[in-house]
Amino acid sequence: MSSAASLLTPRPRRKPRIGLVAGGLGTYWPQFPGLLPQLEESSRYVSERFAAMDADVTDVGFISDAQEGAVAAERLRQSDCDLIVLFLTTYLTSSMVLPIAQRADAPVLVIDLQPTEKMDHATFDTGAWLAYCGQCPVPEVGNVFRRAGIPFRSVSGWLRQESAWERIGRWIDAAHIRAALRHARHGLMGHLYPGMLDVSTDLTLLPTTFGSHVEVLEFDDLRVRVDEVTDAEVAERMDLARQIFTLDDSVVEDDFAWGAKVSVGLDRLIDDFELDSLAYYHRGLNGEQHERLGAGMILGASLLTARGIPTTGEYELRTTVAQLATQVVGAGGSFCEIQALNFEDDVVEMGHDGPAHLAVSSRDPLLRGLGIYHGKRGWGVSVEFDVQAGPVTLLGLGQDQDGSLALVASEGTVVPGPLLAIGNTTSRVDFDRDPGLWVDEWSATGIGHHWSLSTGHRAETYRAAASLLGIDFRVV
Repeated sequence: MSSAASLLTPRPRRKPRIGLVAGGLGTYWPQFPGLLPQLEESSRYVSERFAAMDADVTDVGFISDAQEGAVAAERLRQSDCDLIVLFLTTYLTSSMVLPIAQRADAPVLVIDLQPTEKMDHATFDTGAWLAYCGQCPVPEVGNVFRRAGIPFRSVSGWLRQESAWERIGRWIDAAHIRAALRHARHGLMGHLYPGMLDVSTDLTLLPTTFGSHVEVLEFDDLRVRVDEVTDAEVAERMDLARQIFTLDDSVVEDDFAWGAKVSVGLDRLIDDFELDSLAYYHRGLNGEQHERLGAGMILGASLLTARGIPTTGEYELRTTVAQLATQVVGAGGSFCEIQALNFEDDVVEMGHDGPAHLAVSSRDPLLRGLGIYHGKRGWGVSVEFDVQAGPVTLLGLGQDQDGSLALVASEGTVVPGPLLAIGNTTSRVDFDRDPGLWVDEWSATGIGHHWSLSTGHRAETYRAAASLLGIDFRVV
């Protein structure tokens, strides 16, 4: 079997735009002639590190007074940044950086990275000490930002301290999420799954919270595209599926072919509406055309999800947003819910029928024929695999009484053990506590029925993303 990554073209996506500005107090330069060249050397190193990141960086250089700070603010405002990084190389006044935070219309991260681990006290004079004084203005800037109503974020460390750069890297990952959600086009096709009140989402909420767009679609938008798919295209898609999936004996050939045809139509729907995600549901009755389309979605939806375009059932718009967030930081993100608890092994069993993210699979994914879905009408083929063992982080998008959104996360570890073989993506997650207690705490966050299961322990990255997005963050 070939890996999905080599067979599926990933979705191109706008990179986050990072604004970078370094600064220090210009009064020092004539007093200590060797200081500015040393600080500029540190600034070049920081600029090189940012240039090597997966982002578009606008480096406006070095500022030495409030006037230069105002010029930098205007340049950064025009760059439409997802994150602005202020590198405090030595002491500077808060008046130099406040205009940047106020006018650039982007969240700000303050970094202060002294040249080495410590000063050489025996040889240092005042000028040498000032190169290590970047931490000095951090409390001042924090106070002024708070008084101005500007969220304050900082990373303190030394220039080549990799643990500090790991913390900075989390903020860059968070900027990836902010960029993706700011510019995302989310498709919503069909109608609400009957009775699931938690799934209902005010369609103005995503544009007003993140700046993204929700495109309301009909199943007929898919139907007309599926009707245009040729037999040759169906055969080609079935061949692709055979290279990615292992076909179980339960797969009915006609259902497989229908799923392949719907998959090609789905790709066209995504391209025509320039969608970054799609949530869908249609109940249907007696095998009418829309019910047949709904039953044929899972293969194509899983292939799209593997390409970085989360495509999920049950009309789960908010979970699709969470999957997009986990996807853009390289953590996959599979549609998930609680299946059962195992109190002998202290694990929570979770998964879902339907679309799954192939990147989290521990083995070649299986296509299994479904005679019946749980609680839903349908048939066809479904994707089944075991989630790879190791650290995982759940991420969902909860909603409160006032309508505001919150990112909700929980870190755990997938452990091996017996799993259901019913056409689901399944996993056994150890949260290092009684599984019943975890369910109680998780359910109290406002998470809703579904969430994204992503690889790695990434709660701090998701916390940073919530900060940049201006929404609450809750962790269990």
